[in-house]
Amino acid sequence: MDIYLILVFLLFALAITDLIVGVSNDAVNFLNSAIGSRVASRNAILIVASLGILLGAMFSNGMMEVARNGIFRPQHFYFSEIMVIFMAVMITDILLLDFFNTIGMPTSTTVSLVFEIMGAAVAVSFMKINAGEQTILVDGVERIATMDDYINSGTALTIISGILLSVVISFVVGAVVQWISRLIFSFDYAKPYKYFGAIWGGIAITSITYFLLIKGAKDVTFMSKETQNYIKENSTQIIWLSFAFWTIFSQLLKWMFKVNILKVVVLAGTFALAMAFAGNDLVNFIGIPLAGYEAFNQSGGSDILMEGLAKKVHTPTEFLVIAGIVMVLTLWLSKKARTVTDTELNLSRQDEGFERFGSSFIARVLVRKTVAANTFFSTIIPDRGITWIQNRFDQTKALKKAKKQENPPMFDLVRASVNLTAASILIAFATSKKLPLSTTYVTFMVAMGTSLADGAWGRDSAVYRITGVFTIIGSWFLTAVIAFTSAFVMAYFIKWGHIYAISVLVVLAVFAIVKTNRSHKKKQQEKDEVLAEVVTIDDTVEKVMKKCNKNTSSVFESSATFLVNATGYIIKEEHKQLKTLLTDVKDLNQSIKKQKADLTSTVKLLSDGSIETGHFYSLVIDNQGALIHAIRHIVEPAYDYISNKHKPISEIQSLELAGKADQIASFIRFAAKLIDDAKFDKLSELVAKQNDIIEGLEFIRKNQIKRIKSNETGTKNSMLFLGIVNEMQNTVEGTTSIYKAMRDFSSFSENKK
Repeated sequence: MDIYLILVFLLFALAITDLIVGVSNDAVNFLNSAIGSRVASRNAILIVASLGILLGAMFSNGMMEVARNGIFRPQHFYFSEIMVIFMAVMITDILLLDFFNTIGMPTSTTVSLVFEIMGAAVAVSFMKINAGEQTILVDGVERIATMDDYINSGTALTIISGILLSVVISFVVGAVVQWISRLIFSFDYAKPYKYFGAIWGGIAITSITYFLLIKGAKDVTFMSKETQNYIKENSTQIIWLSFAFWTIFSQLLKWMFKVNILKVVVLAGTFALAMAFAGNDLVNFIGIPLAGYEAFNQSGGSDILMEGLAKKVHTPTEFLVIAGIVMVLTLWLSKKARTVTDTELNLSRQDEGFERFGSSFIARVLVRKTVAANTFFSTIIPDRGITWIQNRFDQTKALKKAKKQENPPMFDLVRASVNLTAASILIAFATSKKLPLSTTYVTFMVAMGTSLADGAWGRDSAVYRITGVFTIIGSWFLTAVIAFTSAFVMAYFIKWGHIYAISVLVVLAVFAIVKTNRSHKKKQQEKDEVLAEVVTIDDTVEKVMKKCNKNTSSVFESSATFLVNATGYIIKEEHKQLKTLLTDVKDLNQSIKKQKADLTSTVKLLSDGSIETGHFYSLVIDNQGALIHAIRHIVEPAYDYISNKHKPISEIQSLELAGKADQIASFIRFAAKLIDDAKFDKLSELVAKQNDIIEGLEFIRKNQIKRIKSNETGTKNSMLFLGIVNEMQNTVEGTTSIYKAMRDFSSFSENKK
């Protein structure tokens, strides 16, 4: 009994951890629209969301049954087996969600919970069936239990199909509602807002009021049954009264206080979606521990069949309130929540820039088909209709206006209000029907649908955004597979090792979370350092010059180190070190790509008198990219060569490459020192050093040709060696080009003073 009591306490400790990692992932669902539209300060948005979470936590009582008997039939499991299932689920959930938080990918806490319960229950059921010891009574006949007796496959399939269907429905609803909304308001919505703002506010807030206060009211523990019945019987009248009240109230706010109703809608939607999140997803975090607590109370620590767990059980309000408080604290303090938020915002932002995801075949095909379909419809729709629609979706003025702001929004308030209103209605409706709909799937797909309808996925960004969407959807399916498999394995391990296995898994979970937190903190610090050196509209010419100097010195030092290390690893055939080095080179290359992607918007923001600033800054960034590109084309072929276990390079080749690597590294650091000291009159000296190095490279290139003719080296060896020599020359020339660009930039800066 003492052991099971400890396990119950451990379940609640795991629940707190699960709340933290879960909210870090799910915060993206209700914060993105408000943050992306810059509707208010971040603190104000968090306050509104926090209130929604606390109230929503009290709406969760009816959803707790899903964790108790929605996926499996607890009446056929003994108390000890139930605890094995619950422990496996909680440990798996924490590790899985923490992993997705670390890589910044939004995933579904509902899907992870469903498949974790199923995986653990299947594992325990399989062991019970394999033992062939348990019998059940069906229609008065005693027989050996089968998998169908243990797993509620019908309910599980209903839940899964409902979640998958929500992906399609959410995307379509988001796209259609946004397209209609944009036709009404356009991107320059000042004039339409005067006529339709109050009505739009009335419709949006009424929808939120209906689904969150009427549909969800029947599960609120503090509301009397009579009040709930009255609301249910008079819902139609309440809807119309609510619409009239909110429309008039919105109009009065416009007239008397000049309040932007769209901001009210976004903040109300943030509150509603946070409330829906807590009402729908709280089961994912505390449902299992509460079920374990109830199982312990019913069994008294004895190993009996858990028939009582299949019945409806009241969840104490204090547990829900405590869970809500933990969620709110996580919302304010979690750094990983911001990482996950960035992923969705980058896919839905209105302007161009750095794209996290690459291009894929499916995305390219979809874009081509969409362009073709657009061309077809443009031939059958009257010209006047096409012109009118194009004018409603013309965002030129809106983008110019946004770019003039110090911290421009990623999209406007019209799209933000649609995101929140549509998503909160869908989620709240599912909550009222006791369906554990994935808030992540709904909010993400609604946001993607509105982005598509709003033209955020332009010809220059569509393939990357679509690839990103498919990547995230693919990770959702991967979540299901990993959740099921991991919980299955852990349940097996716990069943075999009992308390010792649980101790080992808990220690491993703590170790993994600490390690990922350190890794995430390190990456965030590196990201902050990079952002600190990015050129912005507020930077003076001198400040731009200073940032360029610092960036260039960093790139030069990294390039010199990479080159020397790569040569040493090739000579010593150190495969793992080359792999790590290749990752570092790719990370630096990605950082420079981001600067290049942001270059266009940066140059546009610079004043007319600073055109040269953008020109020289562009040259520096381009040449930095070329320099790292050359380094990558040394490391990558070398890694492939060593991975394939080709013959090691000869001693003379090793001496030649090592000597030139050291010489070039010294050359790069010499150029960096000249730039740091603002000595831009040393070009002739730098060019002389460059020519000397190139002559040396030409000499060892000819030596390699001689070795080829005398059959001293094979084809793979020669391709690697000559490729490295060629990229070494590109590295030297790239260094000189960067110095020249910095010299010209410095000269311009002096003239501007």
